[in-house]
Amino acid sequence: MNEEQRLKSGLIKPDLSPGLGDKEKDYSQYFETVYTEPSLKDAKKRGQEEIAYHDDFKIEERFLGMGKGRKFYIRTYGCQMNEHDTEVMAGIFMGLGYEPTNTVEDANIILLNTCAIRENAENKVFGELGHLKPLKQRNPDILIGVCGCMSQEESVVNKILQTYDQVDMIFGTHNIHRLPNILHEAYMSKEMVIEVWSKEGDIIENLPKVRHGNIKAWVNIMYGCDKFCTYCIVPYTRGKERSRRPADIIHEIRQLAADGYKEITLLGQNVNAYGKDFDDVEYLFGDLMNDLRKIDIPRVRFTTSHPRDFDDELIAVLAKGGNLVEHIHLPVQSGSTSMLKIMGRIYSREEYLTLVKKIKEAIPNVALTTDIIVGFPNETDEQFEETMSLYREVGFEMAFTYIYSPRDGTPAAKMKDNIPMEVKKERLQTLNSLVNAYSKEAMMKYEGQIVEVLVEGESKRNDQVLAGYTRKSKLVNFVAPNSTIGKLVNVKITAAKSWSLDGEFISVVEKEEVLL
Repeated sequence: MNEEQRLKSGLIKPDLSPGLGDKEKDYSQYFETVYTEPSLKDAKKRGQEEIAYHDDFKIEERFLGMGKGRKFYIRTYGCQMNEHDTEVMAGIFMGLGYEPTNTVEDANIILLNTCAIRENAENKVFGELGHLKPLKQRNPDILIGVCGCMSQEESVVNKILQTYDQVDMIFGTHNIHRLPNILHEAYMSKEMVIEVWSKEGDIIENLPKVRHGNIKAWVNIMYGCDKFCTYCIVPYTRGKERSRRPADIIHEIRQLAADGYKEITLLGQNVNAYGKDFDDVEYLFGDLMNDLRKIDIPRVRFTTSHPRDFDDELIAVLAKGGNLVEHIHLPVQSGSTSMLKIMGRIYSREEYLTLVKKIKEAIPNVALTTDIIVGFPNETDEQFEETMSLYREVGFEMAFTYIYSPRDGTPAAKMKDNIPMEVKKERLQTLNSLVNAYSKEAMMKYEGQIVEVLVEGESKRNDQVLAGYTRKSKLVNFVAPNSTIGKLVNVKITAAKSWSLDGEFISVVEKEEVLL
């Protein structure tokens, strides 16, 4: 067996030390687990492999105490799913004996949990890796790792291999549960440890978590996405849709309720598709939401929804109210049918508006928010105006707005990015002016009303003021005793701003009260 065969078999590791001509090298051939460049054609064929469920996660005895006397630091980029992954990794670190720290200077291990959704997010990570290099040079014993969605991209792995020799380990979204093994390898090896799986069929239960606070919690109900919007990298970095079993989700939420949590947010790249991958039971997202109504926890939210999978049964369940809040985030991305087709969104403007009409008829007091992309390839002034007119017609109360940027490996990246940046910025500014106006209009309606607020803590801008959110996710600032933190309170709104409300504390909400 020659050296190349031994490398490919994994018997030895390649020499990754910088050298002449390294920029021309492609090391991916040596790591069969590295997720290859996304292929829409190949990815759409997936889904035949069986989903494996593991409910017996535990840290191997040989790894216990690995972190004694050591500290970890995790910097998280991107969505709530990444935040939730960080909670799991923190739980594993604590189980290994590590202690958390808030500064990289104190850390023995530094992890960057990355996002691949936009180019700017990736650039921040590469910039941070550059800032960490002097720290690594001063203290070579520090371990630096890159995980999350960026790690699932082969081009990113190759760039790290070629440019960032201060990185000790790279692992992906599918093998977080392997963190103890990865750390062990990183301590033992002189070379970079890479473990990135393209395998995407496993669901691991009983993972430890260190949650942020004890008031609100995120609960993952499914993984992956099968929608393949032409601009989106998520179906490749997060894999195919896999739903957790209902009993596991319900058990976790019941435990959170027993622990005193007041609000949970169900997470998934497309929560509306929950249960569609089950082949042994007919149990969809509406069924899950109906069961969660029966749990004694004040608020249940979910994110994010795809309009295509928002069915009548789900609307009927949400209309029952109770602990199911009256806020729905429903990304539209564009108001133009022709642009939606190019984006691969699988619905038209008319179908989206029909869905909105159904939701409003069933839940008259619903607050709708959305996501919108401007400057997608070939977007005309007329198509942009269709987005503006749809925004007005729906009357969204808030929107996350973005300028389109191509992601390598997605179908849209092969399209000519033919909208000048100055045009993109102008459209974004025009859209944001409308978003701001509609947000202010929605806020003004609260003046003089008494609303239910879940108190989360002190205001970021004034520690003499408390802050919390209404059921419709409106930020409220008010003066009240610190003893109300973590409780539901009644607040009378005295002033409305574009993005927040000022109020006067009235009382703690009694259990039987339900205020919208």
